[in-house]
Amino acid sequence: QVQLVESGGGWVQPGGSLRLSCLASGFTFSKYGMSWYRQAPGKGYEWVGSIGNNGINRPIDDSVEGRSTISRDNAKNMMYLQMNDLQPEDTAVYYCNTAVDNVDYWGRGTQDTAPS
Repeated sequence: QVQLVESGGGWVQPGGSLRLSCLASGFTFSKYGMSWYRQAPGKGYEWVGSIGNNGINRPIDDSVEGRSTISRDNAKNMMYLQMNDLQPEDTAVYYCNTAVDNVDYWGRGTQDTAPS
């Protein structure tokens, strides 16, 4: 079955950096686009960015553009979110997402905290 497992979150000082990872299994990873979402305390889910199956198209939300990069390694079934210059408003649970055969799949999330 499709599984997505996020890792790499943590507590970081404002201005610091984190790299989040998503390990995928149960499907042919190289055939599907992937996305990152986040949910801040008391708020709804927010799209962060996506990456096409071949890694070329990588749209990213304005809120993180210029300080965040999405990448993937199809040989390792991994997707990454590199976030720099973290701010308190980036504090959230970050989720990995994909749609396989029109079914949405989500990981359990990883917490990223940049205190004010």
